[in-house]
Amino acid sequence: MQVKTPDIGVEKATVAEILVKVGDQISENDSLILLESDKASVEVPSTASGVVKSILVNQGDEVTEGTVLVELESGSEAATEEKAAVKSEEVSEATSSEATKKPATRPTISASSGATTIVEVQVPDIGVEKATVAELLVKVGDEITENDSLILLESDKASVEVPSPVSGTVESVAVKEGDSVKEGVLLLKVKTQGGREQVTTANENTVAQSVETASTTVEDETDTQETVSSGEQEINVPDLGVDKATVSEILVQVGDRVEAQQSLCVVESDKASVEVPSSIAGVVKAIHVSVGQEVKQGIALATIEGEAKAAPKAKLQASKPAAQTASVKTESAAKPAEQPKAAVVDSVNKLSQAQEAENAKVYAGPAVRKLARELGVILAQVKASGEHGRLMKEDIYAHVKQRMTAPAPTPANAAAAVASGLPALPDFSAFGGGEVKTMTRLQQVSVPQLSLNNFIPQVTQFDLADITELEAWRGELKDGFKKQGVSLTILAFIAKAVAHLLKEEPYFAGHLADDQKSVLLRNEIHMGIAVATPDGLTVPVLRNPDQKSIKQIAVELGELSQKARDKKLSPKDLQGANFTITSLGSIGGTAFTPLVNWPQVAILGISPATMQPVWNGKDFDPRLMLPLSLSYDHRVINGADAARFTNKLTKLLKDIRTLLI
Repeated sequence: MQVKTPDIGVEKATVAEILVKVGDQISENDSLILLESDKASVEVPSTASGVVKSILVNQGDEVTEGTVLVELESGSEAATEEKAAVKSEEVSEATSSEATKKPATRPTISASSGATTIVEVQVPDIGVEKATVAELLVKVGDEITENDSLILLESDKASVEVPSPVSGTVESVAVKEGDSVKEGVLLLKVKTQGGREQVTTANENTVAQSVETASTTVEDETDTQETVSSGEQEINVPDLGVDKATVSEILVQVGDRVEAQQSLCVVESDKASVEVPSSIAGVVKAIHVSVGQEVKQGIALATIEGEAKAAPKAKLQASKPAAQTASVKTESAAKPAEQPKAAVVDSVNKLSQAQEAENAKVYAGPAVRKLARELGVILAQVKASGEHGRLMKEDIYAHVKQRMTAPAPTPANAAAAVASGLPALPDFSAFGGGEVKTMTRLQQVSVPQLSLNNFIPQVTQFDLADITELEAWRGELKDGFKKQGVSLTILAFIAKAVAHLLKEEPYFAGHLADDQKSVLLRNEIHMGIAVATPDGLTVPVLRNPDQKSIKQIAVELGELSQKARDKKLSPKDLQGANFTITSLGSIGGTAFTPLVNWPQVAILGISPATMQPVWNGKDFDPRLMLPLSLSYDHRVINGADAARFTNKLTKLLKDIRTLLI
């Protein structure tokens, strides 16, 4: 299963931090990678439980929507069984001539647990065509547990330790150091004990020995089809990493037929908005939750009646001595190895973000990185002893031992990269010097996005809207809204008016096509609302405001603003805007020129309203006037179109009742 870069509302985002490593056992909705754009810092969550198979990006990489970030391997995908075959030719040596005429008996797959299973571990998808076996970390006969590293693979992109999907004993190793391998190549085989399926037939040597000893005959029975029904199964809330979450949307109805992995509902937590999938195919018999309900891990979301399926059934019968021989072999492996729980490393606050960034640049495997996080070691400060400059665990231990007797050196601050097209800063030491203060990550990643405005011929149209009556009406309504826990701001009315106007003026909600000869006109209105946070400006998206009431818009604006300030915006909250409103609110100012947020072609800026004298034909009336600043991409929007747009908007805001006409 692949986890890809979501649509976070910008063309590119930067991998700020990789939160997992290859071999980690993760739960559904665990954060995998931190992405940063000019709008927000977003943790990309896992959509399923499993083992991290490979990480296809590095810290600092720029990624776009759809880029594969991480590959996951679920438990069902990890174990593949090797079926034993009984050769009829060997059986015929000790059996009657009638038995020799029967076809070779195939191994029987049984649903009981307790027998030995051979699991093949293959090369995962590491994002390149070929990789080299750099190091064998186990040997035949070694006892291993689930997620233990087996083999180190190296490519031009990464060094990846292939983890074991199961616990057991290394049966055989199919590769050697220096071999060139590709995805799907067999690396080694692991013998496990206990599983959902097992091979119940004895191997050919055991059968032959049993026949020679007891002169028995093997009787084949015709394969039959056994119908197995999965019955009703409850789909529960997965581990979201928080105590509670909210059901934001239910995607199916009772009676619907669903496929395995089809999404049933959307659950929102403080980390992400996650679609909970069905684990089986079948028919929805019951839905146990409702929209807005708070749920926690383990609570039943829905009941699915699984579809019946046919499973092959066969028998291999032998005399008592042969059965005893096979039984002894089975009982010796009857006790299944307990699945070890994924180790949780508490490395919070041990390394700073800057130190984690340094670690990402060092050539080291996941196991070494885990050890470094546990001990608070900066990998860049450790001397490597492995081939090609690779850090080993021994290097970490040696560094820690040395550090206990001498303080670790403090790395000098690296010089900041010079912005493209600008010269380096002059030396101010002769003028009193200065102190370098690092910008927030949100500010840092916004630099390349804001630089795109150098390629947009942007113009700003200014206007004033008379909102005297609108503000008076809002004043009458806000007390009633406040009792309902809703903050009714002027922005809710503006968003509704702009959404109405965008239906009449679709070019303002469109996008300039790549060929520079056409415009992509969107079918829906999704409005970005700029929110100021301590870390910078972020732009969550208000969905379909043209289809909602002013009260609904006010409620959603409050929720989005709070989530932005609490850093709880999910990738879905930042997707697909085609117009933006940014407001200075009560901060101050008279007008400003907001920057068009590519790939959008227009943005509306709102400045604080002030009382101004307005001529009515006879005298001056005090009117509450709202400054409007409409910036637009002149390649798509003409000046006359922009003037017409703001003029229409001022009329809508002056008398909001015209929305009903």
